[in-house]
Amino acid sequence: MSVKFEKQEANTGLLTVEVPAEAVNKALDAAFKKVVVKINEPGFRKGKMPRVLFDKKYGVAYLAEEALDLIVPEFYSKAVEEADIFPVAQPEIDFDFESLQKDAAFTFTAKVTLKPEVELGEYKGLEVTKQDATVTDEEIEAQIQDQLAKKAELEVKEEGAVVEGDTAVIDFEGFVGEEAFEGGKGEDYALEIGSGSFIPGFEEQLVGAATGETKDVLVTFPEEYHAPELAGKEAKFVVTVKEIKTKVLPELNDEFAKEIDAEVDGLDALRAKLKALAADQKEFEADAQLRADLVAKAAENAKVEIPAAMIETEIEQMKREFEQRLSQQGLNLELFYQFTGQNAEALEEQMKPEAEQRVVENLVVEAIAKAEAIEVTEEDINKEVSTLEQQFGMSADQIVTALGGTDAIKQQLVPQKTVQFLVDNAKVDNVQEDNSKTVASEEEPNKGQA
Repeated sequence: MSVKFEKQEANTGLLTVEVPAEAVNKALDAAFKKVVVKINEPGFRKGKMPRVLFDKKYGVAYLAEEALDLIVPEFYSKAVEEADIFPVAQPEIDFDFESLQKDAAFTFTAKVTLKPEVELGEYKGLEVTKQDATVTDEEIEAQIQDQLAKKAELEVKEEGAVVEGDTAVIDFEGFVGEEAFEGGKGEDYALEIGSGSFIPGFEEQLVGAATGETKDVLVTFPEEYHAPELAGKEAKFVVTVKEIKTKVLPELNDEFAKEIDAEVDGLDALRAKLKALAADQKEFEADAQLRADLVAKAAENAKVEIPAAMIETEIEQMKREFEQRLSQQGLNLELFYQFTGQNAEALEEQMKPEAEQRVVENLVVEAIAKAEAIEVTEEDINKEVSTLEQQFGMSADQIVTALGGTDAIKQQLVPQKTVQFLVDNAKVDNVQEDNSKTVASEEEPNKGQA
């Protein structure tokens, strides 16, 4: 095999590959075995036509497509390795079909988009501020109130009007002008006021209404409403309040605390446990944000020209991630497009800035790892595998297999160690709120924690 690489403009190059005659013949032989079984030739059983007769009747051209499907991927990969280049997108392959002949070398070219070179700027001693990770008593009380609300029971309100948080049982019918529209009618609908489940402005207008009262509710449908015939239009709903139900919260005491968490022995212990958990979560989020800020600053200080192909690849990855999140909600991209009035092009355009940032940051982290000779040790791998063992309840062998082997684990850990290097060499300003009702997470005693 002969390989020649010529660097072209920006991040592209031309790879010229000459495949030896022996490899061409081998590929033609393999192609013949695949093709001959599909040929019905008089005088021969299917798949038994001699090669000599096949070549005479059909020629090499009949095998070219199958043979090239074998030749090009194999020798392109070998050529990339030999030329020591790093393509970041599918190559543009070019060749002459007629030049593929038995007992002769075959040449093809590949126009490749290369991984760009990164000119690193300052990445050591970066100044960042770590976000506050203290937990307030108010935050814990809010969590407890949320739990109370989940355990609340609805009771019919015999007197009084609708207030925020009540559930109004309503009949309604919607009109655009004087004409009722499809899907705008409902009976005995239980609507929680303040839930935001109806059109903006609808629920607010029911506040103050009494049981048995009928009133007109005037709204404007959002411009991006999923029903195009209603989008942006003004409408009137004739609403009758048939019943009002109010939330009755359970008593906040030790028994309630035990119902929420069987591992605690009372309300004080529940508060302590919630505070400890919240502190851990806030610290985790603050640490994650710190790392993201450091990578972003290092990327901002670097110079790199990103090929469009890399951005397109990243956008496709982001779309796959987005579709996975949608599937968890019982949706897919097509339904998302219908509901939002968007299309694939609009979604991709929205994703493009983040995709560009992702690509730049990944390249910069990779360049820093190379510049600092950051390597993953066996100890690092074993530690990671051990952590995952405990997390997922799997054996070490199962973890390694699931992750694609130790080499794959190394690839995952190098960026992590590189970002940790940035953290270790950063100038971090830890911010703490000056609030008498807050306690720094690391100073909060776990009194009463289960």
